[in-house]
Amino acid sequence: MFQPNITSVKAAIRLIAPFIHKTPVYSSEFLNNDLGCSIFFKCENFQKSGAFKFRGATNAILNLDKDKMKNGVATHSSGNHAGALAKAAKMHGIKAYIVMPKNAPQVKIDAVQNYGGIITFCEPTLEARESTLDEICKTTGAIFIHPYDNFYVISGQGTACLEFAEQIEAPDFVITPVGGGGLLSGTSIAAKYCWQNTKVIGAEPKNADDAFHSFYEGKLMPSVNPSTIADGLLTSLSELTFSLIQDNVDDILTVKEESIVKALKLVFQYLKIIIEPSSAVVIASIIENRSKFAGKKVGVIISGGNYQVHFDSAQ
Repeated sequence: MFQPNITSVKAAIRLIAPFIHKTPVYSSEFLNNDLGCSIFFKCENFQKSGAFKFRGATNAILNLDKDKMKNGVATHSSGNHAGALAKAAKMHGIKAYIVMPKNAPQVKIDAVQNYGGIITFCEPTLEARESTLDEICKTTGAIFIHPYDNFYVISGQGTACLEFAEQIEAPDFVITPVGGGGLLSGTSIAAKYCWQNTKVIGAEPKNADDAFHSFYEGKLMPSVNPSTIADGLLTSLSELTFSLIQDNVDDILTVKEESIVKALKLVFQYLKIIIEPSSAVVIASIIENRSKFAGKKVGVIISGGNYQVHFDSAQ
């Protein structure tokens, strides 16, 4: 299959527009003063299913052949792609079979169930995910929609940045989290088309830094035992996303776990919104690289808000 490009991203926004939210852009004068730059938040935590993943899932389903669609769709995912695919499938009247590891976050299991997804749990290994999914697809005839290694999924994810470009003037930088690379790949395509002088940056945890090593060593290097609070960024790049990132991305920054926690608290304090640890990685990258972003205009894509916050009892 051909690589996604600006033509496929534009086609995606036309196709999915009736089904998605055009998410808002937030900013905080207090946070800008704290971090020393002007930050604009593209809030995909307000997207349907609570994450940008709904864009790609919807685009993938809408591009399926009608005869193939009738048997439903399937995927393996521990998080937001699972919920997004389940919700998108329900909206279009088809079944969604979701393979989830036993240790998936409860908030994301609940979301899949609430959207009508049919969950099969497996051991938390890639081999278990893939073998379980393969059996389900053979049994049901459902079509596999990969969380990120998919032409239509990546094209759909790029629509968030295409919208962003209609909402703000060109920033000096645009930053997204990077796990499997679908959001960063799609964003890089749209950003380089809309904002020719904008630097595109990926942010990821130091404890799951396969994209950083792949990018700077020039070859695909999968994660080895990643462990981070940013559970949505545990996956490794694919050949497709790695190729797009090599072509279009300017830098990848890694951040410490304590910076991710600090970023979560800062966003809640200043913007009064709840975001996921995976989303907080982009703010953490600014916290740890203040001199790089000092005085600059920075666009960040908040990837999702499916996070269960535990509040202490009022005293």
